[in-house]
Amino acid sequence: MTDVISLLTFPDTSKAFTAYRSTVVDVDDRSASHPRKTPRLDADSDSGSASRSRDGVKGKNVNRAGPVRIQVHGFTGGAVGSALNKVYDNLLVRLSRSIRTLLEKGSVDLSTTYEGVYTACRGVVCIAGRGEGLYAMLKAEIHKCVNRLAEELEKTNKEGVEWIGQFVETCAWFEGQVALLESLLTYLDRAYVLKNPSLPSINDLAFTRFRERIFSGYFIVDKLQKGISTWVTWERNEGQVHIHRPFLKALVSHLVTHHVYDAIFERHFVEQTLEYFSKESYQMVEVEKANAKVFLAHCSQRTNEEQGRARDVMLDGTVILVKDTAIRALFEGRLEWMAKEVFMECKGTTELKKTYTLFSSVDGLPVLCREFKAYVQAGKTVQDIVKDTSKDDEMVNRLLEFKSFADTTLKEAFVNPSTKQNNQDFSYGLIDAFTKGFKARRNKPAEQIAKHVDRLMRHGQRSMSDAAFEALLDAALALYRFTDDKDVFRTFYHRALAKRLLLERSASDDFEKAMLKKLKEKYDPEFGMGDHMFNDLALSRDIMREYYARIRDDSSAQKLSVMVLQRSVWPFLARTKDVDLPSWMQADLNNYTTFYKIKHQGHKLDWDHSLGTATVKARFTAGPKDLTVSLYHAVVLLLFNEEKEIGYRQILEETRMGNFKIDDGELRRTLQSLACANKKVLKKRPVGKDVNDNDVFYFNAEFTDPRAKVHINSIQAKETVEENQRTQSHIEGDRKHYLDAAIVRIMKAKKELSHEQLKNETIDAVKSHFVPEVSVIKLRIDGLVEQEYLRRDAEDRNLYIYVA
Repeated sequence: MTDVISLLTFPDTSKAFTAYRSTVVDVDDRSASHPRKTPRLDADSDSGSASRSRDGVKGKNVNRAGPVRIQVHGFTGGAVGSALNKVYDNLLVRLSRSIRTLLEKGSVDLSTTYEGVYTACRGVVCIAGRGEGLYAMLKAEIHKCVNRLAEELEKTNKEGVEWIGQFVETCAWFEGQVALLESLLTYLDRAYVLKNPSLPSINDLAFTRFRERIFSGYFIVDKLQKGISTWVTWERNEGQVHIHRPFLKALVSHLVTHHVYDAIFERHFVEQTLEYFSKESYQMVEVEKANAKVFLAHCSQRTNEEQGRARDVMLDGTVILVKDTAIRALFEGRLEWMAKEVFMECKGTTELKKTYTLFSSVDGLPVLCREFKAYVQAGKTVQDIVKDTSKDDEMVNRLLEFKSFADTTLKEAFVNPSTKQNNQDFSYGLIDAFTKGFKARRNKPAEQIAKHVDRLMRHGQRSMSDAAFEALLDAALALYRFTDDKDVFRTFYHRALAKRLLLERSASDDFEKAMLKKLKEKYDPEFGMGDHMFNDLALSRDIMREYYARIRDDSSAQKLSVMVLQRSVWPFLARTKDVDLPSWMQADLNNYTTFYKIKHQGHKLDWDHSLGTATVKARFTAGPKDLTVSLYHAVVLLLFNEEKEIGYRQILEETRMGNFKIDDGELRRTLQSLACANKKVLKKRPVGKDVNDNDVFYFNAEFTDPRAKVHINSIQAKETVEENQRTQSHIEGDRKHYLDAAIVRIMKAKKELSHEQLKNETIDAVKSHFVPEVSVIKLRIDGLVEQEYLRRDAEDRNLYIYVA
C-alpha cells in the first residue's frame, strides 16, 4: 500500500514511471497465468498504447510540458478503498491530537514528530481531500486555546507591570505556536485555503480570534492600560527607568502584530500624558509659583525625558506625538505668561533656543515674537535706555550691547530647524522694536549716535585691525537706521567732524573720508558736504605754504597756521565778540589778512579764535614744558608774564578789546580747565572746583608732568550746554524751512488738497530727513496761509488751494 501511495503522490521532478518498470504486460496465449492489470494513461486507450508505454520507459516521446494525470482503476471501493479511508481517519485523528497538544500551554507530550505532522497533513489534504474537516477542527482548537488563555489572564492575581509581563509571555507563546502550526500545516494553507478565497489563512484565523477574544473585552484591556499607566507614572515620578520596561517594549511589538497598538496603547498613553502634565503644570505655576526660567528648564527636561522614553519603547510616529502632547499640556494657558517672563529672566541664547523650540512645537511662535518685540521696545531695554537721562553718555554703548545680544539671539536661538535660516518675523520685530523705542525720546538717540561716532573717530583703531575698527563704526551706523531724526545725526556729525579736522583730533583722514563716502552712498547724499571741508583744508595748506615763502625766515608768522573756511560749508556761526589778542599776535593776523585780500579780492575774512590752538613754553621748577592749549588758554596764561597773581575780574577786564570780550561763561570754563582740572598749571584761592568772581589765580611753578609736551584738556572739543542748545535751535529752524518748502512744492504741483492729504504728502516728502509731528505740520500750514502762499476754500475750510 505504501508503494501505491508513493506512486500516486510523486513530485513533479520524480522519475516514478521510469523507476517502476513493471508498467505494461501483454497477454501471452501460451502462459497459464492470468494477465495482470495494467495502469494506462488516458491517451493510451488505442492499440498502440503498449508500444508508447514501452517507448516512455525508454525515454522516447515523453511529454514534458506539464503534469501527467493518472487514473488507477479498481481502488475506489472494496477492500482497498476501505483500507485507505481507515488510514486517512487515523491521520486526521493524529493531526487533531497534535494540534490540541500544540495549542495547550505547558503541554509537551506530542505523540509524533514535526515531520510526521507535516506528512500527515499532506496525506489528509492532498490525498484524502479532507482539508475542510481539518480546517474546521483547527478552528475549533484555536477557539478553545484562546478562551483558555483569556481565562488564565483574567484569573491571575498579578497587577500592574507584572501582569503586563504575564500578558507579554502569553502573546509570545501564542504567536510562536501559531507560527509553528503554519509551518506544520503548510499543505492546509497552500492546497486547501488558497483554493477557497473566503477562508482566512491559519495566521489570520488564529490572530483574528485572539484579537476578538483578548482585545475586545473590557477586563483585559483595562488591566493593560492600568499597567501602562502604573509604569509610566512611576518612571515620571521617580525619574528612573523601571526594571520591567522591557515588558513594555515587548508589549508594543505584540500590539502592533495584532493591529491594536493605536487603539489600546497609543491613544491611552497620549491621554494619560496630557492629564499628567496638565496637573504638573498647574502645580508648578499656580501653587508653587515657579518663575519662568525654572519652569522653562523643567519643561525642557520633561520633554526630553518623554522623548527618550517614547523612543526606547514606542513606534517612531508615537515619539513625536508624545513629545508634542507633553509640551502642549505643560504650556496650555501658559504661553502669554511664559513669553512675557522668559525674556526678563533668560539672558543666554541656549535658554532662549530651548524656549523657541518649545514654543515652535505648540504653534506659539507668534506669541513669542510679539512678546520679544514688546520686550525689546519697552521691557527694560531700548525704551528704558533711551529715556534714562542720567546715562546719556552711555546710551549708545548700552544700545550696542543690547543690539549685539539681540542679533546673537536671532542667529543662534530664533532659527528655523528646517531651513537653518533666521526667523524673519523675529528679525522684522527687532527692527520695529528699535524704531519705536527710539521714538520714546525725540532727537536724543540720533545726537548720541553722532557723538559716539565722534569718539570713535578721535580715538582711532589703536591696537585693533582695520576690519575690527570698521565693524565698530558699522555697528554704530546700524543704530542710525532706526532713528527718524536723520537731520539731527547729520547736524551733530557735521559739527563734530569740523572740530576734529580743525583741531587735528581725527585719528585718520583715510577713515574720515571712508566714513563720509559710506554715509553719502548708503544713508544720506547730503553728507557730501564733508568733501568740501577737506577741499577747504587742502586749499588753506597751499595758501599757507605760499605765505611762508613770502615772509622772512625769522618772522614770528612762520609759526602761524591759518585755515580759511567757507561759511556755507562749515557749521559755525559768525561771532560778534571774541578775545583781545596780544598786540604781536594781532599784528601777524593783520599781515596775513592783507596778503589774503591781495590774492583774493572781494573775499571777506572773519576771524574765529574759539577753535584756535597755541603752543606755550612754560618754565616750571622741575624744568621747561611745552603746553599745547587753546588760543583762549594762551591769552590767559600770557597775562601771568606780567603779574604773579590776578583776580577773576581783572582777567575779564584784561581780555577786552574795544567792545569785544570773552563771554563770561567761556572765561569761567577756560580758567576751570587751567586751575581746577588734573593738570593745574594755575592755582586759585580759595581752592574749589568752580570759578567765582572773587577768586584769585597765580602761576603754579611746582607743576610737574613726566612728558616734555603737555596737552591741557581743552574745552574746545567738548560741547557746552549753550552750544548744544544753539545746535538744537538750528535744527528746529531748518525743519521749519524744510516743511515750508515741502508744503509749497506739493501744493504747487497738486494745486489743491485736503488737510489730511496735504499732511500725508508732507510727511512722505520729508521723512528721509525727519518725521514731523502732526501739530507742527498744522502750524506750518497755518503760517503759509497767513503769508498767502495758500488759502482755504470758501465753502470747505478743510481744503487748501495754492496761491500762484
